[in-house]
Amino acid sequence: MLKSIEANFDNPEVNELLTKHFVELRAASPEGSAHVLDIHGLQVPSIKFWSLWNEKQLIGCGALKFLDKEHGEFKSIRIHDNFRNQGQGTNVINHLINEAKKLKIKRLSIETGAGDFFIPARKLFKKTGFIVCEPFAHYEKDVNSVYLTMLIDNI
Repeated sequence: MLKSIEANFDNPEVNELLTKHFVELRAASPEGSAHVLDIHGLQVPSIKFWSLWNEKQLIGCGALKFLDKEHGEFKSIRIHDNFRNQGQGTNVINHLINEAKKLKIKRLSIETGAGDFFIPARKLFKKTGFIVCEPFAHYEKDVNSVYLTMLIDNI
């Protein structure tokens, strides 16, 4: 059974996973096209963050940034290496969708990379119901980015 913990940035395992996520995404994204947030960037009032656990093992994490009262953006979705390719990415995304519903969010969006490194992420988002869209919020067209969105008020 999955257990969710909100805003536990001080946990060493969560900290390590987020640091790895930040370093890898910065390295995989061309200069000016990296939109990954560091831990400090995730600790602002407009962002809610959760880690998901199986017993005492960290499965992964993800965040929801409020763009406005009904539109949220997923940030920093990451699955621990020990749980990759086991369907846990879908579990994390579904958890975030459920949290967004509780917060009265009606549209979710995400920006991810366009390069080969990001193929698994794009497949996962499309599998969970996201469709390609135009840039949203502060984003602008960028050949290195793919923008995805979904309505959740009918799910």
